[in-house]
Amino acid sequence: MKPSALMIAALALLTACASPNVQQYQALEPKLDLPSYFLGTTHAWGMFQRRGGTVVKRFKVEITGTGDAQQLTLDERFRYDDGTTQRRVWHLTRGADGRWLGRADDVEGEAQGEVAGNALHWQYTLLLPIDGSTYAMRFDDWMFLIDDCTMINRASMAKFGIELGQVTLMFRKANCPA
Repeated sequence: MKPSALMIAALALLTACASPNVQQYQALEPKLDLPSYFLGTTHAWGMFQRRGGTVVKRFKVEITGTGDAQQLTLDERFRYDDGTTQRRVWHLTRGADGRWLGRADDVEGEAQGEVAGNALHWQYTLLLPIDGSTYAMRFDDWMFLIDDCTMINRASMAKFGIELGQVTLMFRKANCPA
């Protein structure tokens, strides 16, 4: 029996939508240790792009990390290019299996993350205020440690399974040389 063109197309579409497994980065270095990277002050610069690639918002973030190897608090202070500001405080807990769980006031339920090698894969639903309404947006968030001072983050934002845009950030630890 030959597979139908429709079955092949459906399989290709499902495969294309599948997210990579974070474990494929297990052997890559430098190894990402969230508390080691985020304790103290970290600066970030980022942008939000619509699905078509248009940049609609740029921002800077100052992050203050406190805690220890099991509990980490990240106090994020955003300043957007339109002059608005926002604050998000993450409370992260290392799970027994080495995964990370996170909560913040504008996150619905619990964020779940897994670290392997130089990568962190986060998934969560962020409650975004837009024009007087709040929308629950699903984030598929990937962070990659480049060196001891630099990390790059790319997150896909979706609603009802349809990607609406992407957030790209570059993190730099404050205590690193320029």
